[in-house]
Amino acid sequence: MTPRILRQYVAAESTVIAATLSPISPTQATTYRKDTHMHAIEIVVDLSLEDAEAAIREALAAQGFGVLTEIDIAATLKAKLGIDRTPLKILGACNPTLAHQALQLDPSVSLLLPCNVVIEPTDGGTRVATVDPHDLMSDPRFAQLADDAAQRLQAAIDSLGA
Repeated sequence: MTPRILRQYVAAESTVIAATLSPISPTQATTYRKDTHMHAIEIVVDLSLEDAEAAIREALAAQGFGVLTEIDIAATLKAKLGIDRTPLKILGACNPTLAHQALQLDPSVSLLLPCNVVIEPTDGGTRVATVDPHDLMSDPRFAQLADDAAQRLQAAIDSLGA
């Protein structure tokens, strides 16, 4: 049997496999994670941290997102607190068209910008994840915009497994 991408909803106490998609290796399974309140759109890829970062930057650009910020959490904690931790990067990705539309609906959306994309090593490769925009924009006025943003982010994440 060919491995397939698995979309997973991980609730606090249970996991339900929701759907299967295209054939890829098991370490490249895209998942939706529910840890208390937020769903993550994520994938674990068999790439180095550096290669996964380069790939997601390219994939985000293909979906109209630019990377506005980059936070190297491990380096920051080392420099500020002398704490060693595993690598963890947060890229602040923004699609200007979507951001403009959201800000027109409600200027307080600026509190949610840019979209964080997390890159970190795992036992099975490198995890690349972002929050599902639906969880951040639950107001019905944002439904179409959240759908568009989620589809674009999902496409960027999924392309890493292609």
